Amino acid sequence: MNESVDPADLAAVEAQLGRPPRGTRAVAHRCPCGLPDVVETTPRLADGTPFPTLYYLTCPRASAACGRLEASGVMKEMTARLAEDPGLAAAYQAAHRSYLVAREAIEPVPELTGVSAGGMPGRVKCLHALLGHALAAGPGVNPIGDEVRAAVEPWWTGGPCVPREDRE
Repeated sequence: MNESVDPADLAAVEAQLGRPPRGTRAVAHRCPCGLPDVVETTPRLADGTPFPTLYYLTCPRASAACGRLEASGVMKEMTARLAEDPGLAAAYQAAHRSYLVAREAIEPVPELTGVSAGGMPGRVKCLHALLGHALAAGPGVNPIGDEVRAAVEPWWTGGPCVPREDRE
């Protein structure tokens, strides 16, 4: 774990996940409520295990919203659109390359060469990973992640997902 991550943020992420986070380098995005909702992780965990998910969605409400969207079957439709829309496929390919460059800049991990997250670049597999990437990288980087962000309900409107006493 990166010692520069605020202990209060680490405590919040632990409460969100229900377990200690692994390989946390930084808070990559904050929910409008102020808590982390995406963390950046190390490409290789402390025990040496390669970890391909650079942007890890931590907010249980955001995760649940992604799960509901996945259960609706939207991933199959999104994957079909990639095959039918060359512009969307090219943008998704660029998102994949961007993800790889960002992770490689932190630490090259040969076992992860060419592997990004969420099914990129050829299919849509995990909306959680794609939303995490879209939130961390900002709008316009991952078109499918941006679609997920637009499709899920605003998870932050009920206030913080973790009570203050669970973050201390």
